[in-house]
Amino acid sequence: MKLKLDHKNPLPLHLQAENLLRDMIKDPQYVGGKFLPNEVELAKKLAISRSTLRHALNKLVYEGLLIRKKGVGTKVAEVAISSKSKNWLSFTQEMTARGITIKNFELHISWVLPNEAIANFFDIDPDRKILKLERLRGKAEGPFVYFISYFHPRIGLTGEEDFTRPLYEIMEKDYMTVATLSKEEISAKLADKFLAAKLDLQQGDAVLIRKRFVYDQGERPIEYNLGYYRADSFVYTVESRRE
Repeated sequence: MKLKLDHKNPLPLHLQAENLLRDMIKDPQYVGGKFLPNEVELAKKLAISRSTLRHALNKLVYEGLLIRKKGVGTKVAEVAISSKSKNWLSFTQEMTARGITIKNFELHISWVLPNEAIANFFDIDPDRKILKLERLRGKAEGPFVYFISYFHPRIGLTGEEDFTRPLYEIMEKDYMTVATLSKEEISAKLADKFLAAKLDLQQGDAVLIRKRFVYDQGERPIEYNLGYYRADSFVYTVESRRE
């Protein structure tokens, strides 16, 4: 990629540098978390002062497009996966709609006794076993979310289903159970040893937690879901409109 500014152009040099940096971010040479040339080298190539270059860099750092680490350098931020609260879809459907190919790294099925919170949510006897589905999912480069789902026995899931299919498609097409309403709680925690191993993090790194309560058309509970996301790879967007 050609690194050059037009010093005869009336457009201010810091804006030209900003536009050039935006192009660099998209270049295969720099995408995916790769480092940009250091400030001294880049400013020299562009024939501008470091303060002018830093003005442009700061704008992109503020927008989350670049990450600057003191003593290390400036690198291109990896694109974060985004999820919206509006127009709720299953995870697979949502990622497919965004053109993101999802890889399943782990899938575990078991029958367990519900804890008090889950038994109360489903309004079932705590001595009644329920289906538990654990899935470690992400992009080809690595996992970014660990899901744990518990299902109401009323649905009729056996554990023999092909859970590589979209979950709510299975429930709707195979068991005539339509997931209609989702209520969610968002929180955060520091990764313990278990989550750090699952999500390829260091203990103490930030993890986003999404607790999802899913209901059918009759507003009967059907799924209790916990999602643990790498905080550096996932953004949860809430859209509100004032009437």
